[in-house]
Amino acid sequence: MKFHALLDLPLSADGGWPQLIEDRPDPVRLFGAVVLPLSLVPPVILYLVGTHQTELFTKAFGHWSWGALASLFFVAEMTTILLLGWFLRHVADTHKLELRYGDAYLLAAIAPIPMWLSALGLLIPDLLLAASIALVGLGLTCGTIYHGILSLCRTRDAIVAVSIVHTVIGACLAAWIPMLLLALT
Repeated sequence: MKFHALLDLPLSADGGWPQLIEDRPDPVRLFGAVVLPLSLVPPVILYLVGTHQTELFTKAFGHWSWGALASLFFVAEMTTILLLGWFLRHVADTHKLELRYGDAYLLAAIAPIPMWLSALGLLIPDLLLAASIALVGLGLTCGTIYHGILSLCRTRDAIVAVSIVHTVIGACLAAWIPMLLLALT
């Protein structure tokens, strides 16, 4: 799959999705070449920023070891991917859409890429700008799930696709917010 096709995934159901569906990347290869390296970006950035720009995060995370916090973040990411694949399949099924488990896990592996890359915004020593970049990443993640549902489920029902995105993102936020609040305490 070409890199420019990956850029189309959050923006169009007709962009990179047909090629991705045709190619059907091997799950192990996808994990090793895409998921693992990109999922390491947020923990590594968090560790680097925490140890080198302490003035930004000392008040919020001062009592945590940055290595422990980065490790916890990585474990939470991997757990989220595993649960997200299962949850996507389940939510699509409740909406009477056919989403195979392989496709659900493919979407779960690809959807967080914009969020992972948005962690690079933490390298800018401005929390408002970093938060803005994270919101753009969240929007692109929502777009990836939306267009992925349309393509992988072979539907054009935008209302159902939006409902699935709403349910999935809501569940992810419901899981991540308490963990982040725990890290802040």
